[in-house]
Order: sequence, then C-alpha cells, then structure tokens
Amino acid sequence: MMHGWNTDDRTPLPGTLSEEARAAFARLGSRHCYAVGDVLISEGAYAQDLIVLHKGIVKVTSRLDGENESLVDIRIAGDVVGEMAALGPGPRSATVTACGDVVATVVRGQELKPFLAANPEVWSALDTVLCSRLHRAVRRRLEFRECSVVVRLARVLVELAALHGRKGWKALIINVNLSQSEFAALTGCSTETVRKALAHLRDEGHITTGSQKTEVLDLGSLREIAGWSVPDTS
Repeated sequence: MMHGWNTDDRTPLPGTLSEEARAAFARLGSRHCYAVGDVLISEGAYAQDLIVLHKGIVKVTSRLDGENESLVDIRIAGDVVGEMAALGPGPRSATVTACGDVVATVVRGQELKPFLAANPEVWSALDTVLCSRLHRAVRRRLEFRECSVVVRLARVLVELAALHGRKGWKALIINVNLSQSEFAALTGCSTETVRKALAHLRDEGHITTGSQKTEVLDLGSLREIAGWSVPDTS
C-alpha cells in the first residue's frame, strides 16, 4: 500500500463487495463507450447518475473560481465517479472527461436509489468511498501547507507512476498526458513554480519530461524525496 494519497479510495468498489452484492450491482445500468475529450459528467448539472469505470482513464476538473479550470483528480478502471451527487442532493461539483477510450456503466439515479435502499452493503461501500476521498482531500491540503513543492510533486509523480505507469526501456512511463498547469493544480502551486520543480527533478536525473509525457527514471529516489519508504521486495 502506498503511504500517501493512494489509499482506500483507490480500492475498486466491486472488490469490496460480497459475491452476491457484486453480482447484483453488476446488473445495474447500461454500458457506454467514450472517446478522448468526451464529457461523462458536467459540473453544475443536477443529474444523480453513478458511473463505474471499466476501462480507461478520466480527469476530474473543477472551476473553483468560476473561470479557471483546475485538475482535481484522475480516476481509473475500477473507480466510480459521481458518487457525491448520487448519494446526496445538489449539483455536480466537478466535470469528468475521458482522457482516451473509456468504457463505463452509467447507473441512473432513479435506478440506483431503490437499489441502495434494498442493498445496504453496497450503500455502505459507496459511503466508504466518499469518506475516503474526503479524508484524502483533507490530508492533501495539510500536506500542501507543510511540504515543499518538490516534495508535493514527487508524491504526485509516485502515485501517478503506481497507478498509470508502464515499463519502458529504461524508465517507468506515466501513461497520462498532463500539462504543466495540470501538474500545478495537483500540487497546489503556480505553473511557473511547478515548472521549476519539474526542472529540478529532471536535472537531478529522477525524471524526464517532454510533449506532455513524463518518465520516472528512478522510482526509489523519487519515493525518498516524497518522504515515503521504499517497499521491501525481499
């Protein structure tokens, strides 16, 4: 387990359910396919659909100041999105956009609510996902206040490598195209500040960057910068 942001909220929801509950949950909704740039959820909308990701990666963004869009999180296959609006009233708090080909199940609110009422195990699991993500958000804000930008960036890179990394010839390639402004949003700093932090990690030989592609050359050293222990593989 990662000793940082990648904790309980990254456990695929179906994997937390009993076989019976998992089978019942799998019968809900309808499958949809999305292409890069397609919007699965729109910020401000009042729909209460829950979306279960089966394939692909999506970005969660929000316009906190009403104008500038900020990257809030990245979700992958096994994750659910839209759980906050699905479990409570109010508009969508963020936009969810496909980063590539995505396959997902959309469970309409009018179908989900009676199902959850009849299946408290699934309701409890969704509530756990929501609470874990809120806890993760609070922990991230505290770390932003206490850690340097380089440490924050190293933690983001370690998490991205763990979730989306694929082995290349000499490096671990992060299989998500992020701009410097998106890295800035994930680390809570300005684009110029994150540019300097990326340059520092690159100059020290920990990563390479270019054309929105990031490669991790030494995951162990990056974990040390992040302040996280290297897993024992012995």
